[in-house]
Amino acid sequence: GSDIVYTERRAGGWTGARSRAADSPLMKRLSFLTVWSVGVVLLCSILELGAQPRGGGWISPVALREVLESGPSDEAKVGLVSRVEGLFGRHLLVKGRPVAKSEETTVAWAVVDPNPAQVVREDGSVLGMMQSLGESGLQVLAVEVSNFTDLGYRVEADGKTLVAGSIRIEHYEAAPESMPSEDAPKGRLETFECDASKVFPDTLRTVTVYIPKQYQSGEKACLMVWQDGTRHADPKGTLRVPVVFDHLIHKKEMPVTIGVFIDPGRKASQAPGAKPANRGFEYDSLGDAYVTFLLTEILPEVEKRYQVRFRQEPEAWAIGGGSSGGICSFTAAWERPDKFHKVLSWVGSFVDLKGGHVYPAQIRITERKPIRIYSMDGVNDLDNAFGNWPIANKRMEAALKYMNYDFRMDWTECFHGSKGMAPLLPDALRWLWRDVR
Repeated sequence: GSDIVYTERRAGGWTGARSRAADSPLMKRLSFLTVWSVGVVLLCSILELGAQPRGGGWISPVALREVLESGPSDEAKVGLVSRVEGLFGRHLLVKGRPVAKSEETTVAWAVVDPNPAQVVREDGSVLGMMQSLGESGLQVLAVEVSNFTDLGYRVEADGKTLVAGSIRIEHYEAAPESMPSEDAPKGRLETFECDASKVFPDTLRTVTVYIPKQYQSGEKACLMVWQDGTRHADPKGTLRVPVVFDHLIHKKEMPVTIGVFIDPGRKASQAPGAKPANRGFEYDSLGDAYVTFLLTEILPEVEKRYQVRFRQEPEAWAIGGGSSGGICSFTAAWERPDKFHKVLSWVGSFVDLKGGHVYPAQIRITERKPIRIYSMDGVNDLDNAFGNWPIANKRMEAALKYMNYDFRMDWTECFHGSKGMAPLLPDALRWLWRDVR
């Protein structure tokens, strides 16, 4: 409160001093220059808006491929120009810096050049010749490529490379439970900022809380904690966890569950939305610091702030995350199995970022803990100086199987990220919560 008042007073004092000095000759010259500069900026903005494609909007890569495959007339090709400019950006085309665009497994390219152009793979094989759209020099190509491809490409004309780059193709059909439905009552999302922590001092973070429509005040509900919370709580994001929860709770395929979505800590000097500086320390470190942070700081605050209550049996508590959030979730349950019995991990970073590669050996020599683990990884996951993610997850799979854990491992062709988890999420949650009502 006092900080806000102080800022307002300083602002008021500064404004007053400025107004008293506004009549000086120097200030008059500066004011004139400021007005002139603003006028120039506005004029440039108007000219830029006037240069934008009119009338056609833009065309998606899939639609562009379908039009080109239909053998359009010369008149139809000319009509495509403004829509292609809308897709790639006219200013980027003019500057010779257009990037490939993808949709599902279709990739599209465009360049402006008077010479016939072609798209070539890194190995030199030709993907296709580009089609000219009239006399402007604009040329396009849109083709289907194999799914789960890291495609390096060059666009060449007259023996010269016009544009080069790479694009990753990773497409999954969305799960029905990730699409909103009028039949499934929608839970509400609440958000607050956590700006004080004894476990992780000098950090700020956003916390989003999902409260199901079926939750009755005063009753106790199950709990599921999510790392990298904001992105997973987004109903229009990749995982769309709240939408999936709506469906499964409505169908009684999982219990009434409150979701707590927690972002990793950012430093006070960082703006909201910036890459959190404390993420690796919080998520990849072994030990009980993070789960202590949950149990002593975040979860009590959620119960107090929103007047909700959590069931206390560990079978009613789950925790999940991807990548470093995946190993963080496992660590929380490993350290406190008396609290968290359920773990969801995808593309988990069980590599040597901060010692997590030791888990397979520890699992084999430690008495089995009452933890249920769902894990997912892809054969195209990361391989770098810190380790090979698929191999690390195979070692985890073998160790958990050896110790007879309640464990499920799904393998896909996914790359590192959450796209591969999205279509599997509903079934993974059903499996995790299968015996809790």
